[in-house]
Formats: sequence, structure tokens, C-alpha cells
Amino acid sequence: MLHRICAVFALASLAFVAGLPLASAAETDLLGSLKEGAVELKSAGPLAFSPKGILIIGDPTAAAIYAVDTGDRTAGTSTDRPKVEGLNTKIASLLDTESKEVQVKDLAVNPISGTTYLSVARGRGDSAKAVIVRLSRDGKLSELALKDVKSAKAGIPNAAQGKGRQDVITHLAYLKGRVLVAGLSNEEFASKLRSIPFPFDKTDQGTSIEIYHGAHGQIETRSPVRVFAPYQIGGEDHLLAAYTCTPLVKMPVAQLKPGEKIKATTVAELGNRNRPLSMIVYNKGGKDYVLMANSSRGMMKIALEGVDSIKGITSPVKGGGKAGLAYENIKELENVQKLDAFGKDHAVVLIQHKGGNLDLQTVELP
Repeated sequence: MLHRICAVFALASLAFVAGLPLASAAETDLLGSLKEGAVELKSAGPLAFSPKGILIIGDPTAAAIYAVDTGDRTAGTSTDRPKVEGLNTKIASLLDTESKEVQVKDLAVNPISGTTYLSVARGRGDSAKAVIVRLSRDGKLSELALKDVKSAKAGIPNAAQGKGRQDVITHLAYLKGRVLVAGLSNEEFASKLRSIPFPFDKTDQGTSIEIYHGAHGQIETRSPVRVFAPYQIGGEDHLLAAYTCTPLVKMPVAQLKPGEKIKATTVAELGNRNRPLSMIVYNKGGKDYVLMANSSRGMMKIALEGVDSIKGITSPVKGGGKAGLAYENIKELENVQKLDAFGKDHAVVLIQHKGGNLDLQTVELP
């Protein structure tokens, strides 16, 4: 989400995230580009924040991106940090349903206010209702009204169909006047990254992404980026992106041009039979790190020292082995499904326990 690393705003007060530049003072009036009306979500997907409290919502089923004015532009003054036990039960009560019918798909923290926003599916399958729920710093839940709201919409062309539909939008972020969107297309080289101007303009066909996957020992073009985060390397904007099974790659944002095909540099193999779930980039003790939640390998803290000079992995990494950038497992953070930065020293994390119960906590960055 980065928004995921608070590049979303890139405000001076939030410039704690490693390597990210400050926003231009001449930034476009984004609020003026939004029109009042109803946002009718068909599915609840990835979330990110752009400046001025505008929430970016991914709707994979509709193959669309929405920008919604939350009106949430008051700087947080409370020292409270979100903590909710049994979050799914409390959301179920808010939405007048059962906890087993609640699925939290993503979360994003508004850097201005510290309010956490959650994309929620109420129900199962095609009949599930998409809802955006917000959680204040003091733990109060409310639903974000989408009936009469200022918004804008951008469609995703050539979206994947059938089983691939859920991966049309796998992750998104705001960076320097553009919304970056990862996902699958219905084209031969299916893995796409799109760089959409915001305020929204015509959405192009995106950039095809090719990677060398060490765990599989082959070039891949059909596996989508699962999560990514903007990060500056040598003064140039890059994306650090993670895939299933679990290669971590870097690619220059400037190369994301319509209709082009680029090859990303694989900077780490983090072990097979694993799926990245969420990631942020942060700085601690003067050094930069990725913090990544995974489906089967816990929480990884990946040191970014040397990411600028690493040549990349181009040969097989067998037997679930690791290569490239080093990482350590943070044993204190288990079963994390989603996370986002909360100020410069903390993160909001969503933890799923056996049986499906969800807790939301604010933890110190390791």
C-alpha cells in the first residue's frame, strides 16, 4: 500500500519513510477533479491514500479504480493508537451480520488523521456486498458512506476474465500525481503495472512485467505482482515488488510506459510455497528495511542495504532456498495478514487467529 509507505502524501511532516521525495508545492487541486454522486462497488479490494484525504479503492470485479473524498483532513492530535480485539465481530455488529460473513480485504491508514480504513466483503461469493469501514484512533468503527460522495473513476482495460478476475487489481499506490496499479490482463504477457495520471485521465494498456523467478528457475510473465512499495534508489523512483513463491524485484518507475515490456531485477528469493500479503518500507536507526507479511513464512524484515548495486538473481535457487538480500523473521509478529505505516515508528497490523478471529493492533516497527 505506498501510500503503503506513506509516499502517498509525501508531506514534510511524514517524510520519515526512507528515500521518498517531498511533494511539489504546485500539486494539482485533486479535490476539484471529483464529482458528486454514488460509488457502487462490486467488490472490496486494495486501498491506498492520495493527498488531501482522498482514498483510492480497487474494485477487481468491476475492473475499476475509484478515488473517494473521505473529508478526513483534520490532523490527528490524539496519542491513541488503534487496538481492537475481535475486529470481525465488531464489524459484523456494525453491518448487522454474523462475524463469519465478514472478510477484511485490505487496510490503509490516512497519514493526516491516523484513521484506519478497511475494505470489507459482507457475505461470501458473488453476492458479497463491498463496504468501506473506518476505525478511529480511539477504536470507534463507522461505515464510509458512498451514496452522496465526491469521487472519480478509472476503468482497467483488457482485464483478466474467469478465475483471473480477482487478480485484475492486486495492489495499488499513489506516487507523484499517479496511481500505480498491479494486476493481471487478458493479454499474452498477463502481468501488468499501470501508471494512471490522477486526476484520472484515459487509462492505458499498461506495462508488461517480466521477471526471473529463481525458485522456479525460469522467466515469468503471467504471475502478477502481489504487493509493492515505492522506494528511491540513486535518486530515482523505483518499485520494490513481491510475487508468490517469493521473489522480490526492483524496477524503475520511469520505465512504466504504455505498451512497453520491461524486465525487473530480482533482488531476493525469500523461499517457495509462500505468498506475500502486505508490505511497507521504513527507516530505523538510519537504515532502510522492507517489512513484509507472508502466508507461510511469517513476518520478514528485509535489509535494503546494497539494493542499489545488487546485480540480480539469474540462476535457479532450489529446494526453497534463499538468495540475494538477507532477511530475518520477526517472531513477535505472527499471523499478520495486512499492515500499514502508522507514523514513522509504528505500524497497524491485522492478525488472524485460528478459527478466523481478527485482531487489529498498533506495533512498534522492529
